[in-house]
This record gives sequence, structure tokens and C-alpha cells, in this order.
Amino acid sequence: MSVGSIKLVQVGERLLRDNDDAATRNRDRLARAGVLTVNLMAAPGAGKTSLIVRTIETVGDRARIGVIEGDIAGSIDAATVLRAGALDAVQINTGGNCHLEANMVDGALDDLDLAGMDILVIENVGNLVCPTHWARGEHLRLCLVGAAEGHDKPIKYPPMFAGSDVIVLTKVDLIDAVGFDRDIFYDAVRALNPRAPIFEVSSRTGAGFGEWSDWLLERLGRLRSA
Repeated sequence: MSVGSIKLVQVGERLLRDNDDAATRNRDRLARAGVLTVNLMAAPGAGKTSLIVRTIETVGDRARIGVIEGDIAGSIDAATVLRAGALDAVQINTGGNCHLEANMVDGALDDLDLAGMDILVIENVGNLVCPTHWARGEHLRLCLVGAAEGHDKPIKYPPMFAGSDVIVLTKVDLIDAVGFDRDIFYDAVRALNPRAPIFEVSSRTGAGFGEWSDWLLERLGRLRSA
């Protein structure tokens, strides 16, 4: 009696591989359209939507910004960015999934005016763990952290900070009130990621948004001149 061979299927590896293939197609499509794409990742309540709104206001007519909003449920954030002046916005409700995946973004791109867009911000589901290993087709991975969350976030979530292209510390107007220690934060980030620029901003006061927006527009120019 012969016994058939056992075939092992590494589901996690296959899912990531399929996602990476879809992300590559998204990235190529966005590059051809000349749309700089930012994958914005942060914990719930860090201030992701507020960062987008203030960036739209600061950039003004220098760039047209579109947004893909990722949430478990609801469309509050999509409505908020449209009121703030976003060129276009698409809401993705994951129904429980803790992160956006490339195929979700692929579907959303069909509903966006890429021809009229300069920058696309993908606001990922609020989480500092799940989104880390899933590409969406972005050109930049942005990690946002609010001062009120504490200066130890890089120590607790090293993969997120190590894998980011840019890091934004927001709600800096609360630093003194919440006892945020810049030295501990910067030392921890630099131990993980010595190259990523760090911007300090306040969406409430507008502090730091000039420098942040100028850097973003410079990266747009670099993409289009490549």
C-alpha cells in the first residue's frame, strides 16, 4: 500500500507574496501617473486624519491631495478630508481586518482621479503592529506618533519605526503637559532607524507644517523627475 506524499502549503508566505505582487502593480501604476503615495500608519487616536487635514491646508494650491481612508467601519474620516479640500477620497471598511492590503488599495485606485492628483495619502487602520509587513504600493512609509502616547513607542514597536521612511511626531504642543522626553524618543528612533527624517508638528497650532509640507513636495518633485 503506497502512501501519498504530504504537501505543505505555507499560507502566510503565499499571502504576503501575492500581496507584494499586487503592491508592485499599484506602485508602478501610481508612478506612471506621477502620484506620490504615502502610507500613513499610527495608533488609534494619534492624529492621522488631523495630520492629513492640516497638510492639505498647508500645501494649498501647490499640490492636489487625494486620500484612501482605512477603517474597521464608518466613513467619518473620508467626509472630514473632503471638507478640508481633498481632491478625492475613497473609504475602505475592512470589517475587522486590522490593516489595509494591496488588493484593497488596487480597487480603490479605480475610483480615484489619479490624472488630477499629485499626492495620495493612504490612511491605514489605526495599528502599530499589523500594517508593518504589508505593502500597499506606497512610495513612502510614514509612522506618526502623538506626544500624548509616550516617548517609549519606538521601544515597544521597533519594526514599525525601523521600517519607516519618515517619522512625524505630532501634538508637540502637549509635550510639556504629558512629560514627553525627547531624548529618550530620539535615541530610541535613531537606534532603529538612523536615516529617516523626523518632523515635529502640531495639527492644532500648525507648528512644523511648513517644513513637513516642503519636504513632501520635494519628494513629489523627485518622483516626477526620476
